[in-house]
Amino acid sequence: MTAFRFTTAGESHGPALVAVVEGMPAGVPIHADRIDHELRRRQGGYGRGGRMRIESDRAEILSGVRHGQTLGSPVALQVRNRDWANWTSAMSAEPVPEQGDAEAMRRVFFPRPGHADLVGVLKYQREDARDVLERASARETAARVAAGALARALLAELGIAVGSHVTAIGGIESTVPAGLPAALNEASDPSPVRCLDGDAEARMIDAIDAAKREGDTLGGVFEVVATGVPAGLGSHVSWDRKLDGRLAGAVMSIQAIKGVEIGMGFGAAARPGSQVHDAILRSPDAALGGGFTRAGNHAGGLEGGITTGQPLVVRAAMKPISTLMRPLGTVDLRTGEPGEAVRERSDVCAVPAAAVVGEAMVALVLAGAVLEKFGGDSLHELRRAWDGYLEQIAARGRFA
Repeated sequence: MTAFRFTTAGESHGPALVAVVEGMPAGVPIHADRIDHELRRRQGGYGRGGRMRIESDRAEILSGVRHGQTLGSPVALQVRNRDWANWTSAMSAEPVPEQGDAEAMRRVFFPRPGHADLVGVLKYQREDARDVLERASARETAARVAAGALARALLAELGIAVGSHVTAIGGIESTVPAGLPAALNEASDPSPVRCLDGDAEARMIDAIDAAKREGDTLGGVFEVVATGVPAGLGSHVSWDRKLDGRLAGAVMSIQAIKGVEIGMGFGAAARPGSQVHDAILRSPDAALGGGFTRAGNHAGGLEGGITTGQPLVVRAAMKPISTLMRPLGTVDLRTGEPGEAVRERSDVCAVPAAAVVGEAMVALVLAGAVLEKFGGDSLHELRRAWDGYLEQIAARGRFA
């Protein structure tokens, strides 16, 4: 069984973005319309910029799927960039004769504070920050979401669902219901900011409008929740097998994410242990927990790097986007003289979209953890191991 992994390729204004997913077992139902559904969700959200009016993302399945089912071979996906037609010279893979000035070739010599522009130029010895920002762009996450749709399809066959909602934008925090809706995305997607609190939603929209008028940007916080996850994914035995560490790394890798917490997260640092840890209870009906449950879920579904059978809760903080319509000061890479940072077409707020990307990354990590534990070259083989394990932990909790 090949280890489950994925990679992406492509630039923001290149011909296309590509994702390759290895390790998918054979027999998993895959439909392009479900991938396209996730891509549309990523393009939504109040505060998005002009690029979303240009692109209408659709996935092309290039390999690894036949007649609606995976074959066990690598699955390659392509998402074309419609805006490529306007960038064929500026982003040509072949040498292009100098045509006009830096603007004609879309060259960037004024790096943006907070972006990869300057550090990438220094690291890779480039003269033009375009060579860096095209790959550093969050446009790359379209490929992640396409790959995540494959992971979702695998998890759905085992009853695992991944959803998200936005809890804060620009310092405006929502009141999160004590019990989240079972169909989380069906409840959050209709909101322009994917928020479950109507009052907070209205104030978030007002804040985004105000930031747009000021030429500014806003960040926020989103929460990803996975249900149907059994106890036993991940491991305590080595640092790189701890599932909380793998989830945190995956979510932190999303562009503009600056903080990740599991469950109560940083809030646990301010409380005594008696208010943090979840009491263990017997519950014969708790099949995912092997006959055990918890009095709460402050741990966010993970203890010791291993899932507990409770919902998995991952929260992420997104900084404001670094492209400002009223740009900050910077330095001209050619002369060293002070100037204003470049203004690329950008969003005012992308927190709702980032939450969808967060779902994809959580789904990809969970799919890897499932296949790591249960293996199987086919879905049938995977299900047999899954069912056997659930029976095993259920027997452990019967105390017969």
